Amino acid sequence: MNRVALVVIVAALLAVFFALGGPALLSFEALQGQAEALRSLQQAQPLATALAFFALYILVTALSLPGAAVLTLAGGALFGFFGGLVLVSFASSLGAVLACALARSLFRPLVSERFQSQLAAINEGLARDGVFYLLSLRLVPVVPFFVVNLVFGLTRLPLRQFYWVSQLGMLPGTVVYVLAGTELGALTGPQDILSPPLLLALAALGLFPWLARGLLAVLARRRALRGFVRPRRFDDNVIVIGGGSGGLIAALIAATARAEVTLVERDAMGGDCLNRGCVPSKALLSAAHLAAAQRRGRPGVRSLGVEVDFAEVMGQVHSAIATIEPKDSAERYESLGVKVLKGSATLIDPWTVEVNGTRRTARAIILATGGEPLVPAIPGLGDCDPLTSDTLWQLTEAPTRCLVLGAGPIGCELAQSLAALGSSVTLVDQARQVLPREDDAVGAVVAAALASEGITLRLGAQAEAFTPGAAPGSGTLTLAGGETLSFDRVLVAVGRRPVTEGLGLDALGVERLPNGALAVDETLRASIPTIYGCGDVVGPYQFTHMASDQAYVAAMNALFRPLKAFKWTGAVVPWVTFTAPEVARVGLSEREAEAQGLAVTVTRVGYDDNDRAIAEGETAGFIQVLTPPGKDRILGVTIVGARAGELLAPWVLAMTHGLGLKKIMGTIHAYPTYAELNKAVASAWRKAHAPEKALDLLRHWHGLWR
Repeated sequence: MNRVALVVIVAALLAVFFALGGPALLSFEALQGQAEALRSLQQAQPLATALAFFALYILVTALSLPGAAVLTLAGGALFGFFGGLVLVSFASSLGAVLACALARSLFRPLVSERFQSQLAAINEGLARDGVFYLLSLRLVPVVPFFVVNLVFGLTRLPLRQFYWVSQLGMLPGTVVYVLAGTELGALTGPQDILSPPLLLALAALGLFPWLARGLLAVLARRRALRGFVRPRRFDDNVIVIGGGSGGLIAALIAATARAEVTLVERDAMGGDCLNRGCVPSKALLSAAHLAAAQRRGRPGVRSLGVEVDFAEVMGQVHSAIATIEPKDSAERYESLGVKVLKGSATLIDPWTVEVNGTRRTARAIILATGGEPLVPAIPGLGDCDPLTSDTLWQLTEAPTRCLVLGAGPIGCELAQSLAALGSSVTLVDQARQVLPREDDAVGAVVAAALASEGITLRLGAQAEAFTPGAAPGSGTLTLAGGETLSFDRVLVAVGRRPVTEGLGLDALGVERLPNGALAVDETLRASIPTIYGCGDVVGPYQFTHMASDQAYVAAMNALFRPLKAFKWTGAVVPWVTFTAPEVARVGLSEREAEAQGLAVTVTRVGYDDNDRAIAEGETAGFIQVLTPPGKDRILGVTIVGARAGELLAPWVLAMTHGLGLKKIMGTIHAYPTYAELNKAVASAWRKAHAPEKALDLLRHWHGLWR
């Protein structure tokens, strides 16, 4: 049945109800006045009366009409306590489901269009705690039941779940009203039923689901720890495993809170970010971008050629690591109150960690073991001694021909760097665009930049097998279809995976996700409740700034639970790909919005509209903002172009604190700067949403004064 027909039917039923004086017929006074006649009818035709009552109750509830409370009293008065209870309980639940379904059909499409993000957050909460919310509302008769029906109709809570929770939750109130109906003659009005003590009792009953949930959580915790012997005393308050970004922050927070904390690291302090990721890659990119810029030159400034000393560039990379290293060193953290142990950690039980044959205990353990490059199981690849983002830094000479497998952020960054520093680079990916997680327009801009620097792009290509060559690291890649690509070195950059092997998690029964990541709840707690996780070992984002953000939540929960549980939402997550041009994003892309079925307005402004970009010859790229139709609320921002990462910061701030495009437009931006792009896209949105009727009135107003 389409929505128009449904509206017509509902409107007709409502019109008939009010035309026949329904509110008066279903009043308490009318019930008392007709009680004897109704009882006589029920005694003469008990089955027909029961069926008619059952159908009427469902209809009244489904249409959210006034009179359900009076009908409940009538159920007790006509059919006695048990008979009335059965009829009313099932009729009210079925009617509630129909009311919910009607609201879902009639109103949810309209509300969803205007309040997409709010409903998304509500539905996410209901998916997790919907039973408890609904049960509490049903048990406490403060919120009218018809309001609950209509509101839940706007959500995605399954109707089957809505039914059984309503059936259970409305039962106590139904008992009270049906029982009162058996004594109808003694009542002077509905106010006699819900006395203050009874209301308090029902309110206390409404807390029962949450108390039960807390009890279940305690039982689940005890069940998870069953079979393990808890130490009588602990060596530490917290043990942190992993000395990367997440582990360092978690240990620092614990030490700052004056807790006893031990940090275990099996390799170099600072983890991937300092030693194999962020720091070395950005040092390499800096040299590469400089070399590429000097080769290009610009009008009036001709290139005189570029001489690259790859070994010296790598020396600068290691110099940058060495300069930053003291900040993450064991000596510094020990001076801050952290006990640092070097070695591989193994969990013996939920409280005990063994390092180099020595065991230490703690009330809580935080896993921050990071991630590692994923090397796919392609035949022959292992025989070609593949480089990864971990091992690339061992090179002292640029490969003459380098094959990069993977066109994601890491693959694109390193391919562009090696090409600028002297390698002939071929970039291969089975996806049909570079940066496949981004929108097509973003991939097109970056692909054009890579191609302009001489990088050969082989997109939509499936790697079938590798054949090693005579020289170490060299070989040939055979693609699906038979094409072959020769190389001197192959760099694998197809993604990363969490490091969870060798920690003893399986022996403890700690749950992991299919990709190996530690399975955690919203508080970053694992299935064994003394264990928490943060950073790449948890995901879903493998960013240093995410590891730091999660480390705070994990540390606070490890230290202060059960006094308080902190939740990690990861709602506003920025990320940057440091190619030239850069790609920066926060929130939704067009592709993600489409996948989620969200209607969005896309506002885009090109770099070629910015005076600073024109003056510096950096006109490739754009900034685009996604908003709900007719609203200035920011759902996502994508920037591709020069200094995109720096331009992203105000948008992260705006989304975090609920600032809209009007606030961005109303902020003064210095001229001439790239930051004016932020104001330009906000102004473009405002122009597209100008109040035309109000402007027409203004035109007439100004015409009066000419």
